[in-house]
Amino acid sequence: MAAAAAFHPPRRKRRVFESYESPFPVEVGGKDFRMCQAEILHNNVIVRNPEDIKQLYNKGYFGKGILSRSRPVYSISDPSLVTKWQGANINMPIITAKKYQYHVQWAKSVLQEQGLDGCSVTKILENYTKPLELPLLEENGAKQTSASCNRMGPSTENTELSRQPSADTGNVVDPSPEDEDKGCKKACLEGDLAFDPVRGPKEQERSDLKEKAEVSCQEGGFLAHCGCKAEESTKQRSCAMMKSKECAPEYVLVQEEEECSVCPEDETSHGQESLVKKEKLVCRRNPFRIFEYLQLSLEEAFFLVYALGCLSIYYGEEPLTILKLWEVFSEVKPDFKTTYMAYHYFRSKGWVPKVGLKYGTDLLLYRKGPPFYHASYSVIAELVDDNFEGSLRRPLSWKTLSGLNRTTANASKELMLCYLIKPSDMTEKDMSTPECMKRIKVQELIVTRWVSSRERCEKEEL
Repeated sequence: MAAAAAFHPPRRKRRVFESYESPFPVEVGGKDFRMCQAEILHNNVIVRNPEDIKQLYNKGYFGKGILSRSRPVYSISDPSLVTKWQGANINMPIITAKKYQYHVQWAKSVLQEQGLDGCSVTKILENYTKPLELPLLEENGAKQTSASCNRMGPSTENTELSRQPSADTGNVVDPSPEDEDKGCKKACLEGDLAFDPVRGPKEQERSDLKEKAEVSCQEGGFLAHCGCKAEESTKQRSCAMMKSKECAPEYVLVQEEEECSVCPEDETSHGQESLVKKEKLVCRRNPFRIFEYLQLSLEEAFFLVYALGCLSIYYGEEPLTILKLWEVFSEVKPDFKTTYMAYHYFRSKGWVPKVGLKYGTDLLLYRKGPPFYHASYSVIAELVDDNFEGSLRRPLSWKTLSGLNRTTANASKELMLCYLIKPSDMTEKDMSTPECMKRIKVQELIVTRWVSSRERCEKEEL
C-alpha cells in the first residue's frame, strides 16, 4: 500500500433535473432568514415541519427522508392513478381501494390496542371513513364542490365531476343528541384533529386549538376519535385543511368500482342492457396518516445549530443549548466529537458530507450534493496527538485496509484517512466544549493501491 496525494475531479451525474440553490439554509444579509425546529426522538434528530424540511434539504442537502431513499418526497398517492385522473383538477392524494383498506386495518389495530371493544371500533371507523363532500381547490384558487369523480368503463377517456346525493356522500354535519350514544362522539363525525391517540393526553394539553390541529397533521396521528371544537364549523375546518398542503393527507381520494347497467343506443338490441364497471373517485378521511420526516445525523444537526445558527433542537418542551447538545450527542455516540470535527472541516471546505456507513467508513464527500455528483471520497476520521498516537477508533490491519480500499475503489471512490491532531496538553475537560476545535489540526491522507505491473509500465514509458 502507498499513500499518494493525487486528487481526481468528481464524477458528475448524467441526469440532473434540479438547479443548485444555495450551499447553506441561510440568506446573505439576513434576508428571509428562517429558524428551523427539530426534536430528539429515540436518540435521533427529526424535523417535522414541511417548510423546515424543504429549507434544510434543498439548501445544503441536510438529512434524509425516513420514507424515501434520500430526498423527502414520499407520498401515499399512487403515481399511476394520478396520471390516469390528471384530467380532473384534484389536489388530494389518490389511492386504490385495497390500499385504503390497509390504512383502515392499521387504524383498527391501533384502536384495539387502546382497549376498545370490537363494536365500538367498527362504529368509529364506519363514521370516520364514510364518503365526504369536500371543496376541491382549482389551480386558479376557486373552490369546487364535489363528492366524487366518475369514469365510465375502461374504454371511456373523459373524466367528469359529479355530485352524489347527500345520503350517499355522508356529508359531515353536527350529530343530533340521539346519535351521540352510538359509539362515537361529535368529533368522530367531524374529524377533530385536536386529539390524537398516538400523542397522548399530556401533549394535547400543551398547545392551543390551532397548534393541535397543525401538529396532528404533521406528526402523522392515526385517528382523531374524540374531543370537540365548538367554535369551528365543519365546513370552515374542511376548507382550511384543503388549503393547507401540510394537512392534505387528512383526506384522500379512493378509486372504487361499481357495476351499472347501460342501455345500448342500437335499436336492434332494444330491451337489452349491458353491465359495465364504473370507476369513481370517492373522497374519504384517511384514518391512518403517514408523513415524511427529515432525519438528521448528529453531525448535521449540531452543524446547523453551532455553525449556522438556523436550527433549534428540542427535547420535550425546551430547546437544548449548544453545550448541552455537545454533551448529549457525545453520550449517544461516543465518537461524536471526532466525527463532528471531520464533518465541520469538510463542510467548511465546500464538500457535502453524508453518512458513509454503507461503505464501512464515517463520511462520504460529495461536490455540491448527491443530485449533481457521485461521492468522491470515503473518509475515516481518527483523533490523535502530536505524535500521531492515540486510542484509534478503527485500528486497521493490512488485510482490513486492503479490503476497505478495494470496496471503495469498486464504488469509484477513493479512501481518505482524516487525522484530527490535538495538542498533547489538551485534556478531557478542554474537549467538553466545541471551542476545542480551534486548537485542532487536520491531516488528510489518500490511500491508493500500488500495482507493480502498472508502476513498471509507467516507468518504462518515461
